[in-house]
Amino acid sequence: SQWKHRKLRPPLTSSIYIERGNLLSLMRNRNYMLIATGAFTLSLAALLGAYGSHGVQGAVDAQTWAAYEVAVDYQFYHGLGIIVAGMLAERAPKSRWVAYSGWILLFGVIAFSGGIYATTFGAPDAIGALTPIGGVGLIVGWLSLAFGVVRTE
Repeated sequence: SQWKHRKLRPPLTSSIYIERGNLLSLMRNRNYMLIATGAFTLSLAALLGAYGSHGVQGAVDAQTWAAYEVAVDYQFYHGLGIIVAGMLAERAPKSRWVAYSGWILLFGVIAFSGGIYATTFGAPDAIGALTPIGGVGLIVGWLSLAFGVVRTE
């Protein structure tokens, strides 16, 4: 790059400049974004699980608490699935099914776990209708991953 040998900084409007590594090329790689998204999903599951056991458990009834625990567990398991999908997509770059499976799993986590979290924290029960849609998304995500792996040579 022309900026490496100069002491000047590039104009901010031209692009984002990072001296050690090119963040933009990393961000453009969907597989790495999928892996990073899975890691973020896992960190959020850990945060919500810890918050739940210290701040939610005693404040809600047993049925709501059980649903909250399921939401955290499913978010954790499927966050791992998102990472696996990103890693497999890196190994099988021609398989759209594998790459899409991670994003479908992410949608499922947001709708399934998000619907449960929202109703736990007082959202209208109509938001809870997202939960079964998210469950279908989780199933479709796993089937997409399986189909993509089987079709990949």
